[in-house]
Order: sequence, then C-alpha cells, then structure tokens
Amino acid sequence: MTQLPQRNYPPAKVGLFAIGLAAYWPQFPGLKEQLLMYHAHVAGQLAGFAEVVAGGLVDTPQEAYTTGQRFASARVDLLICHTATYATSSQVLPIVQSAKVPVLVLNLQPEAALDYEHIDTGGWLANCSTCCVPEISNAFARAGIDFQVVSGQLFDDPQVWTRVREWCQAAGVVRALRGARFGFLGHTYPGMLDMYSDFTQHHAQLGLHVEVLEMCDLKERVDAVTAAEIEAKLAEARQIFTIDPSVSADDLAWAGRVAAGLDKMVADYQLDALAYYYRGEPHSEYEHLGAGLILGNSLLTARGIPCSGEGDLKNAVAMKVMDVLGVGGSYTEFYAMDFKEGFVLMGHDGPGHLAISDRKPMLRGLGLYHGKSGSGVSVEFNVKTGPVTIFTCSQTRDGRLKFLAAEGESLPGPIMRIGNTNSRIRFGLPPARFVDTWCSHAPTHHCALGTGHVAGILAKFASLEQLEFAAI
Repeated sequence: MTQLPQRNYPPAKVGLFAIGLAAYWPQFPGLKEQLLMYHAHVAGQLAGFAEVVAGGLVDTPQEAYTTGQRFASARVDLLICHTATYATSSQVLPIVQSAKVPVLVLNLQPEAALDYEHIDTGGWLANCSTCCVPEISNAFARAGIDFQVVSGQLFDDPQVWTRVREWCQAAGVVRALRGARFGFLGHTYPGMLDMYSDFTQHHAQLGLHVEVLEMCDLKERVDAVTAAEIEAKLAEARQIFTIDPSVSADDLAWAGRVAAGLDKMVADYQLDALAYYYRGEPHSEYEHLGAGLILGNSLLTARGIPCSGEGDLKNAVAMKVMDVLGVGGSYTEFYAMDFKEGFVLMGHDGPGHLAISDRKPMLRGLGLYHGKSGSGVSVEFNVKTGPVTIFTCSQTRDGRLKFLAAEGESLPGPIMRIGNTNSRIRFGLPPARFVDTWCSHAPTHHCALGTGHVAGILAKFASLEQLEFAAI
C-alpha cells in the first residue's frame, strides 16, 4: 500500500490556569511554590497534545478578571482549571465568563492517600484539590456555564490524561470546523429527503462556511488543465491504484483531467471539504463531468479534503470530523446483513478514504453507475481489518444537528467486486438488532467509516458543540 500524505491539523489552543487562595501564602510558607511545581507538571502533560496558553496561578478575584481577558484575547478553544488547592469560586467564574468557551476542571490529588496521623494543615492544603470542586460546579451551573470535571491522581494515573487528551482532541475538532470551507457542488441527489440540509444551520451550529459552487466553476478549471497536469495525475493514480483491465484508456485520461481540475477548484476556493452531485442531461457534457469525479475526489479525501457524494453536506461534516481525528472517514452506507457470520456489509460507490485501506485500492471501469448517470472509473477498496468506528451527522425535527456513532471491527474476507468501497463490519450487537437500534435514532443513510475506536472523543466533540449525541 502506497503511503499517502496526511493533512496536519493544529492542536486545540487550551487556556490553562491553576487556582489557590492568596490568604494561604503567608500562613504556610512553601505551599505556593509546591503548588506551582504541581501545576508545572500539569502544563508539561498538556503540552504533549495541546497548544497551551498559560494563565499561571490565580489567587484573587481581581487577577481572575485580567486572566479571563487574556484568554479571551488569545481565542482559546477550551479552558482547563487546575484546582491546585482550595480557592473560592469567585476566583474562577470571571475567567470563564470572559473567555466564553467550555471549561474542564482538573481535580488531581498529588498523594494517593494522606498520612492522616502525621500530616499538618499545610500538607493537607497541598492535597485538597477536591475541596472546591463542588462549589465551582454549583457556581458554573447557576451561571449557565458548560463544564466537565476530571478527578484522579496527579501522578501515575494514565486514565486521567487519556480523558484530558480526548477533551483536547475534541476541542481541536471544534477548532478545525470553525471557519472551515465546505464546498457544495451541484445539488443533492433528488428525493433523498434525509440529506437535504439547511446551510444556515451548519453556519450557526458548527461555525463552518458553505461555499455554493456551480458545475460551471468546475468545468472552467477542467477545460484549463494541461496535458502535463493530466499525465502527472495519471502517474499518481498508477502509483496508488491497481488499474483493472476494465478501465479504458479514454476513461482513465478523463478521470485524470477531472481530478486535476478538482485540485484547481479546491485551491481557488480554499476548500476544506466538498459535498457534490450533479445528474445532468443524458450524454451531456455535465453528465460526463459528474461521472468523472470519483478518482479525483478519492485522492482529495485521502489528503484531508473529504468529499461526500450525492450532495450530502451532513456526511461531509462527519467525514471531516473523522479526518481531523486522524482516523480517516470514508464515505459509507449500509449494504447488507450477513446472518451466517454476524456482520454488516458497508460501503459506497464514489470516494473512499484511501489512507485507511490495508491493501492497494483498485480502479475499476463501470459501464453504468447504479442509480446515477454516466459511466467511467470507480474506486474499489476495503477498510483495514481491526477496530473501526462509524459516525453520522443527522438532524432532529427542530432543526438541530445530531451525531451518532458505533464502534465495531472490520473483518477479513471477500468483498463484492463491483467497483465500490465495501467492508465487513461486526458490531457489538447482532446485525438485525444493530440496524434496528441504529435506525431508532433517525440517522441519515450515509456515515463516515474510520479506523480505531473513537466514540468517546466524538461524544466529547458533540458535548463541546452542545449538540445531541448517541452511541450504539
């Protein structure tokens, strides 16, 4: 399998601060210095997976206001409050109110247990991180602040840092979507009511931008492609794919030209993702153009610009989220249930995320695309075996976006040779029961298929966006 370049996304920008009480410092010499050492350990752990904006140790309400303004100016994605010792909630609330982003409260005790018979008050205060957490939680709730608490030990507690890392990864996804440019080329597949999207709601709820594109925008760039650009794209295709004898030279050359034109369109409009579909009149130039998109869109998807067919904008969002997490996000739907071996066959015609295949993908020539206009080159591959997650973006009756995920396992075995991506996925429930449960949440019929088990991070992402989430 050819190694494909992966897009690098910036980590979440996290505003980190510790809290303490100024009245303690003259009473207990050395306490402040000890707490600062503990806080340095927290900062060092966070630096491994986040961009840290340091707020220091906040010990007065006055300092809380200036710290909050600094975090607001830095436009942090997430606040992390380290309860180093007891502090009043008045030293925390102003920071969070100024920054206006979700907050994680880190309640991390340095010692696993206190030496009850010998410890003095200063030693207790160096370990009483939990004392103010209920107070802070109450203040946040009454002020309408979204918050999460992560409790555990400061040292030798890997579960704590796994949870914190996942919250930071989720915040990184929120950051990547904010201002991301999603192209919408053509129109939604006629009659697929689950996929119709309200662009304004995507802007409002996720902070992304939808750029409406015409097929003319693509055609102009395809027409401008040079012979050298076509040959370069075909060379890339030959390196990445096994080319089946069913692919004609003319169809391959056309797919290469369209792929080069897509690259130009993506660059000109600075796209981060694309939802597309166009039916076109039979035998028209736009039908021919629409039928030539699969190769180029698969290559775009593999390099971090996910392309969702049939004009499914919501699934483009799901694919983008999975790509930001580094787990792929292949354009997928339910194909069939296998009751003998207990799995669901999943896949789709159109673009797959080539970077998550465990074998060299194939280009296959199709005389006719099922249910669609035109013919030409299609991509066939399956997702690598091992743990996988499916993730979908749906919409509720009141217009709110909703996310749904399920973890499973990609199994080895034969797949259909029909020029589609398809994989054998076993979930935690038997096939029929799984499909029934999945459908009870009113999903769209597409989803993003990625490698690894990431439902926990996806749940945190939905929480940060204040959107509904369910896991099967």
